[in-house]
Amino acid sequence: MRWLEVKSSKPLNGKIRIPGSKNSSLALLAASCMAEEPVHISKIPDISDIQVVFRIMDSIGVSVTSNNGTYTIDPSGIHTAEIDPALSSAFRAAYYFVGALLAKHRRVSIGYPGGDNFVSRPIDQHIKGLKALGAKVEMYPDHYVVEADSLNGAEIFFDVMTCGATINVMLAAVLAKGRTILYNAAKDPEVVDTAVMLNKMGAKIYGAGTDTIRITGVDQLGGCAHSTVPDRLIAGAYLIGAGVTGGVITVEEVIPKHLEPCMTKLSEIGLAFEQTENSITADGTGRIRAARIRTGKYPMFESDFQQPVTTLLLKAAGKSTISDRVYPMRFNHCEQLKRMGADITVQNGIARINRHRKLTGTWVHAADIRAGTALVLAGLMAEGTTRITGVEHIERGYEDIVRDFRQLGADVSLVADSGQETGEAMMLDI
Repeated sequence: MRWLEVKSSKPLNGKIRIPGSKNSSLALLAASCMAEEPVHISKIPDISDIQVVFRIMDSIGVSVTSNNGTYTIDPSGIHTAEIDPALSSAFRAAYYFVGALLAKHRRVSIGYPGGDNFVSRPIDQHIKGLKALGAKVEMYPDHYVVEADSLNGAEIFFDVMTCGATINVMLAAVLAKGRTILYNAAKDPEVVDTAVMLNKMGAKIYGAGTDTIRITGVDQLGGCAHSTVPDRLIAGAYLIGAGVTGGVITVEEVIPKHLEPCMTKLSEIGLAFEQTENSITADGTGRIRAARIRTGKYPMFESDFQQPVTTLLLKAAGKSTISDRVYPMRFNHCEQLKRMGADITVQNGIARINRHRKLTGTWVHAADIRAGTALVLAGLMAEGTTRITGVEHIERGYEDIVRDFRQLGADVSLVADSGQETGEAMMLDI
């Protein structure tokens, strides 16, 4: 058993470099499998989800080598598009291999999405888009199969805005015959990042970053060199951390525009910001104010920020509400915060933070990456020691959360115990 131990913190201060985006990297690595030549990608984070992707790539014949932080992906040895369900179901975004492999290999077999569940993350919009391009989909108990003798361009209107489906269908459309138009497309920076790399490889994608993406199919793709955009979700967590601890934190190697929706809301809550071309400094020394937050798809305040911002709002004197319209079941962290003394009620996708209360460290469990972030931040403002299990979930998104928080002055450590779990840990509702 492993857990994080987080002790009450003085205000965090300092600078932290932000790694490449996890969500971009998952798509970029799958996209590299479409090339006829090696693809070179830098700033891929060293996290557990990426390691699973490398295992999938190795299993289907892709060669991956690393040199000074740049990965070279050579897809020339791909010999199968049948992906072990045990691997693909270990994280959510394995479905990108469907869009990436379908045109060239005609049949892709893959497991259902895993990772952070939030009760369910449907793939119906993926299937709708792939079928519109000419694919057939068969569902089995532990995997599904997507087949297409050929893919043909189509006009596709997504019923809901979804980053995953937008990228997946965009991948498939790049090598489809004719023209594809994606309506109600996601505008996330990760969509743009994927389109930029594909265009470097020879794709013809127009409008990424808007709600209408036009794709003219090409016969093949070549190699390229590309650098992953910074992880705005990790950056946002550290900005929130400045407010939680009343400190001043600078995140470096970021694209400030990507964090504007987050900074706008945090400014309302009481943080102050200074920006350069590639850095943001958050000053959390001011008074934290209560807020009403509704999550939405980028460029709105995103669901990935609602969990850590819940912890921040525990400092406010007034009542706050957080409505998650993207993942209304994404409130597992609130029960854990209540174990620490927080006064929160959750009903119908809305969390109500009723009044400020002192937090006390105890055993809590992180059920997903962002919940882990929220609990680490709560541990920094709680009296005593907070022990957080579910470390494997946090490692899906952070290269080394202990190293990074220590760099800012926090007292955080990773504890491993090969013996029996303590009674308190075993009582957790996990």
